[in-house]
Amino acid sequence: MNRGQSFLLLLMGAVSLLTLFVILPFVEYVIASAILAFVLYPFHRRLTRRLRRRVSERFGEMLSALTLILSAIVAVILPLAYITWVFVRDLTAIAAGETAIDVAAIEAEVAARTGQDPEIGALLQTAGELLVQTLFGGFSGVLNTAIRASVGLSLALFLVYYTLIDGPAFVEWLRESSPLPADVTADLVDRVNVMTRGVVIGHISVALLQALVAGLGLWAAGIPNVVFWTFVMAVLALLPLIGAFFVWGPAAAYLVVVDQVTAGVFLAVYGVAVIAMVDNYARPLVIDQQAHLNPAIILLGVFGGIYSVGFTGLFVGPIVIGVLAATLETFREDYDAI
Repeated sequence: MNRGQSFLLLLMGAVSLLTLFVILPFVEYVIASAILAFVLYPFHRRLTRRLRRRVSERFGEMLSALTLILSAIVAVILPLAYITWVFVRDLTAIAAGETAIDVAAIEAEVAARTGQDPEIGALLQTAGELLVQTLFGGFSGVLNTAIRASVGLSLALFLVYYTLIDGPAFVEWLRESSPLPADVTADLVDRVNVMTRGVVIGHISVALLQALVAGLGLWAAGIPNVVFWTFVMAVLALLPLIGAFFVWGPAAAYLVVVDQVTAGVFLAVYGVAVIAMVDNYARPLVIDQQAHLNPAIILLGVFGGIYSVGFTGLFVGPIVIGVLAATLETFREDYDAI
């Protein structure tokens, strides 16, 4: 390596660090935009082919990207923003000691059965404070997080547009720039594609579906703060079989304790007959068997991602671990003799 090459590598490293420093405040939104573009790209490709018959190729790509972004705003971003707002509102209320749960009835029932005097309200408040501190950096960080999220979301939408337009060219540039042999690069790209699609469309979509179905049952049974608990179940549902049960099971018991036996029995039956069946049948149908990851690894990625980069870590964490698994598998198969 001559002096010119050494200087160029040093310059590339320095500029890369500066670039990371510049985008670091919004890195989660950059990653989220890449994930959303990844999910939308198959639809973009099909819609572009249809539009090409009526308009020019470039204009068809632009019109397709704009159409999909507007559809994503209406179908995904606006509902998600509302759910997030309600979740934050209920979480801050719990952290402040305000909850619609009949804590006194639970404490009285536990005291009558065990002879102990539990402080359920204090435990809920402590848990709420811990979550607020972990997710937002305390009560003062909620407003700052909301402002940053608004700016980051606007940035993400622009990035999604340009990723849909120029994403294939960027992937092709990565293929050509890779120092790996062409066949190894192609194998790695294919594995990352399958793994990412399996995590996003498989594990996470099934968890969200199960959480929505479970949330509907909580709402029908009259459980307060339904949106908050639905959000919690969306995370826990990534753990198959027993994830969402950690919410709807105690919720059914709570209804029985506060003398709403019919609603409690309904929720218990609904949980066994409907919520559990979503997990048992939807997960094998939706998840690509080639992209299987241990549920414990997925759950670790979810909690680690949320703790590291915030809400978008719900998606980022499992994908990062999935890409690592794809890379290790490629190395094992293509460089096994080393």
